[in-house]
Amino acid sequence: MLTYKAMYKYLDEGVHAEVLDFPGVITCGADLEEARRLLGSALVDMADTNLMRGEPLPRPDPTRTDPDADLEEPIYLLLKAVSRVVLTPQDAGFDAVEIGFN
Repeated sequence: MLTYKAMYKYLDEGVHAEVLDFPGVITCGADLEEARRLLGSALVDMADTNLMRGEPLPRPDPTRTDPDADLEEPIYLLLKAVSRVVLTPQDAGFDAVEIGFN
């Protein structure tokens, strides 16, 4: 489990939310509950994208802060490794096995 830092800023239009130590994880919601839910989803999507591209995840930085934030709190990313085996038929009359990780 990785612990990043989420920040929330109340605006007239809703709540701005971002993960301070994971660039690109940013969203907004109508209220704090929605902003938290959307931010969690954005964090999972960005982490998945990084991993699919073979890029490392940013290292959590508990010292990151935003002086304009109305609220800062931890946000958790739980990683789960699973193996996948795919049988691919080959013209040579045998199966090739591809083993990967999701």
